[in-house]
Amino acid sequence: MSEEFLREMRERIIVELLDVLILGSLNESASPMGGYDVISLVRKRFGVLLSSGTVYGLIYAMEREGLIRGMLERRKRVYKLTEKGKEIIQSVQQRKNEIIRLIKMLL
Repeated sequence: MSEEFLREMRERIIVELLDVLILGSLNESASPMGGYDVISLVRKRFGVLLSSGTVYGLIYAMEREGLIRGMLERRKRVYKLTEKGKEIIQSVQQRKNEIIRLIKMLL
């Protein structure tokens, strides 16, 4: 029972912070990423399989907010960070210890 709860909690955390994961991954990546790349990354790194609807819905919202910009690359839609997206992820990275403290307070 506790393993199931931990799995569900891991998935909830990943889904809730998926925008941060996408911004961070795009910031570290030398090349743009597509939605399938995000799904694969989450599966490999965390062992969680996200639905394409979850990922693409968030990607489209992030694009509307001006955090990422989509483009066609070899008939595939891929995304890269905008200046606004870079500012956001740099701000999050600078406040990493504060975020960790907040998570510890929850536990």
